[in-house]
Amino acid sequence: MSAGADEVAGADDPRGDVEPAAVETLLGAPVTRSRGQMVLHPDRDGYLGLVEQLRAAGYWVCVDLCGVDYLGHAGGRWLPDGVAAERFEVVTNFLNHLERSRIRIRLQVPEDDPTVASLFHLHPGVQNAERETYDLFGIRFEGHPDLTRILLPDDWEGYPLRKDAPSGRIPVQFKGAPAA
Repeated sequence: MSAGADEVAGADDPRGDVEPAAVETLLGAPVTRSRGQMVLHPDRDGYLGLVEQLRAAGYWVCVDLCGVDYLGHAGGRWLPDGVAAERFEVVTNFLNHLERSRIRIRLQVPEDDPTVASLFHLHPGVQNAERETYDLFGIRFEGHPDLTRILLPDDWEGYPLRKDAPSGRIPVQFKGAPAA
């Protein structure tokens, strides 16, 4: 015997057969909340347009930009309906001084094409944060004026903050200790 559509829809819902609430959106992006802060979840095609709209709405300061690798942990994070979890995520935080409010963007970035539009032309202060994210995670920012390594030597192979990167080891010689 197969379950009907109504039974499947309410199977995991503790409220029974109540229709799920519509996903809240802002400027076309799904919205969640984290510790009182609004979090937007755009797709990669809408990322740059969303940041432009936020800037026009008074979010003039990009406070932070960083990368996250969810290798082996893709199922352990909550995303709104319609947003597919990817291995990488670019997280940006914006500040609106006039309204004294913050907004965070969590952008899913696939492992097979870790490329995101650069925010440099809108927020020049992200230049080094984008370089650092590229240097440590291998996420490329299209349109960045100088996407080169910033923390590691130019001849470094790989991206050390990826969870599948091999652990490195640098031998340390303590003063006065016999050499190994």
